[in-house]
Amino acid sequence: MRSPSEPEVMRRERGRAGQLPGERMIEDITIRGRRFAPEDLLKIRAVVRESPEAHRFALSKRVCEVLGWRQPNGRLKDRACRDVLARLEERGVLRLPPPRRVAVRRRAVSITDRTAPRSALTIRPLDVDRASFSIVTGSGDVDQERLWNEYVERYHYLGYGVPLGAHLKYFVHVQGECIACLAFSGAAWRVEARDRWIRWDDAQRGRRLRYVVSNTRFLIFPWISVPNLASRLLSVAVRRLRDDWSDRYAYRPLVLETFVDGSRHTGACYRAAGWRVVGQTKGRGRMDRNFTPSLPKKMVLVYPLVKDATEQLRDG
Repeated sequence: MRSPSEPEVMRRERGRAGQLPGERMIEDITIRGRRFAPEDLLKIRAVVRESPEAHRFALSKRVCEVLGWRQPNGRLKDRACRDVLARLEERGVLRLPPPRRVAVRRRAVSITDRTAPRSALTIRPLDVDRASFSIVTGSGDVDQERLWNEYVERYHYLGYGVPLGAHLKYFVHVQGECIACLAFSGAAWRVEARDRWIRWDDAQRGRRLRYVVSNTRFLIFPWISVPNLASRLLSVAVRRLRDDWSDRYAYRPLVLETFVDGSRHTGACYRAAGWRVVGQTKGRGRMDRNFTPSLPKKMVLVYPLVKDATEQLRDG
């Protein structure tokens, strides 16, 4: 059966008498930095109504197709769309079919002998180069993914956290031994210190936020103690990241950001690698909805990947 075209979907939706019980009137809504105009919301609501038996995964793909919502590499943004659909349901804009599977909490990361402490390795910072880095994300090697997760869960004070959206995870090897793990992923939506440094407004941030990438994990194994190694790792990582990110996601980031808990670390290795402190967070966290500080305040550091990074972030 042929899928209804967008005009047909819109006419059908506009022709319905009011909202279904529990649905609210259509108005502009911004979610995940994307503005959904009433026309967009009507299309989404129509797709959901036209497919009452579809599961949420299929609905998210159909909505992405109707809205033309794709990543730069051409893939549908269906994972982000599922989050948008859930939030629209929370706001009463639509009603989704019941989930087919009961939500479960993330499975605990098992700690094994594979990540047990080992003898100290004698290396120099200059032993680390681009070839020392190997990409774990999307490698197809599930065992390496699990090993990376285990190292970070065991030795990083934040533990392992499931990355949302675009991300890259790296192992670093020297002399055949793994010495470090790094991860980069999508930026926080709103960071006052960073946004003030860029000097962009909400509309510019909504359009260009994907060009800011966050260093979310940086772990040197505790049995590795080499002066200046941390700054060397960061320097090599930033020289690789733009190309690696482009290979996987089809666009090049412009700025890196990270957050350092001053009660634990000084951030000296970042500054030595050329990162700049631009302020501190307010302690609310990226998922805060009540504007209530509940987390330690952290230093905000940024690293421009091109000379005119802030201009490009504002002008796009």
